[in-house]
Amino acid sequence: MSVKLKNWLLFGATVIIVFLLGLLASNIAERKAESKFAYMPAINIDPNESDNAVWGEYFPREYQSFMKTADTSFASSNSAAGHKDMLEESPRLAVLWAGYGFSKDYNAPVGHHYAVEDIHNTLRTGGPTGPGTGPMPSTCWTCKSPDVPRLMNEIGIAEFYKGKWADKGHEVKNPIGCADCHDAKTMALRISRPALVEAFEAMGKDISQASHNEMRSLVCAQCHVEYYFNKNLPGKEGVPYLTFPWKNGLSVDDMERYYDEMEFKDWTHAISKAPMLKAQHPGWEIFQTSVHAKRGVSCADCHMPYKTEGGQKFTDHHIQSPLANPANSCQVCHRENTDDLVSDVYERQQKVKEQAIELEKLLVRGHVEAGEAWNLGATEEQMKEILMDIRHAQWRWDYAVASHGGSFHSPLEVSRIITQATRIIQEGRLKLAKLLLSLGSDGNIPYPEIGTKDEAQKFINLDMDQLNEEKQTFKKNVLPTWLLESE
Repeated sequence: MSVKLKNWLLFGATVIIVFLLGLLASNIAERKAESKFAYMPAINIDPNESDNAVWGEYFPREYQSFMKTADTSFASSNSAAGHKDMLEESPRLAVLWAGYGFSKDYNAPVGHHYAVEDIHNTLRTGGPTGPGTGPMPSTCWTCKSPDVPRLMNEIGIAEFYKGKWADKGHEVKNPIGCADCHDAKTMALRISRPALVEAFEAMGKDISQASHNEMRSLVCAQCHVEYYFNKNLPGKEGVPYLTFPWKNGLSVDDMERYYDEMEFKDWTHAISKAPMLKAQHPGWEIFQTSVHAKRGVSCADCHMPYKTEGGQKFTDHHIQSPLANPANSCQVCHRENTDDLVSDVYERQQKVKEQAIELEKLLVRGHVEAGEAWNLGATEEQMKEILMDIRHAQWRWDYAVASHGGSFHSPLEVSRIITQATRIIQEGRLKLAKLLLSLGSDGNIPYPEIGTKDEAQKFINLDMDQLNEEKQTFKKNVLPTWLLESE
């Protein structure tokens, strides 16, 4: 090859490289400009704006990803796609919650998109004339919508908690969204629900001192926690005031002691007559005992990982299981291949689930045996200690299974709680066996056939045909027009 040809080839290669570098530089400059613009919109959102679509005009990427919470197609080893009836999957639950609303209706959690719709449709909010007209207070709305902080600002916190939940149904339209977690002026993460602030104060802590990284979990802790309705607050007597039972600490044992000291109960069990506690969803509390929490990982890191689009890095607001998107959530830190990573999670969850199922069976037997003791003439004094064993064991079971994701977040803590509960109910059943023998029982206890949801609900004397008929009447006569039109 001649020197002249080599020079021409070198010149051509140089021109091509320069051209490509120019394109790269132009692309980088364009993306930087786009990124700068995307981060600096001229924000003009009212402080009480609860319509998520209005926020979406300023933050389209976040809003578009948030709208994907309507997608219920993902299924893991512990959850099916769509709205899953947990009473169908585990009929024992209906017996464990006999006398309480959860025995009527209990579905697996779905996306935030359905928060308002689901509370209208559940049988748990019903009373003698159907859903929406029963005893549940307005407090039930607290975690369902950004319309809640708006109403609290307009009418006051205690006033919001007053009355029945159906009273404010026409005001609560927007599902969980932007104003629940963000300040309208600065977009900084904020606490919009007073219960969390008050819970920190009860522990002697100032939540305003929380770091930005801590806030990436605390905004979730406004709702994904254990709570109860306190009707005995000084100056607010009779108002079902949302309260987190954290005064003694965040563990299942601390909260049990809190409830026992104030002699609180959510309901009296229809069969055993035990004064029961219903755990809500103490996800944040259990997460605090996890390795991830100790390493500074936040809820948002896994459930709302960062993503890049058009040169813009932003938080993906499609809040969902990390296993639906392991590349952006888990594998940012964990270098295992996807199949190994997911199977490890499922293995831990399955082991905890097996423990929980065996505990459920023991609890059902405990309730039935206690009911038999009452039938044979047991006295309140004879039953007092036994009923507390049932209360404490089921509280722990409920705490473990209701903390969505707990078997992954902190499998050791959840296993500890279930093991503790198993010991307590076994001790209670031994006491029951001795009492039943003294009362003349032949040991032939009529345990229920609860292979299906229908069998379980019949055993606890629930007339589901009537309840479902009331539900249809309610939807026709009480539901707000906008919600009916959206179905």
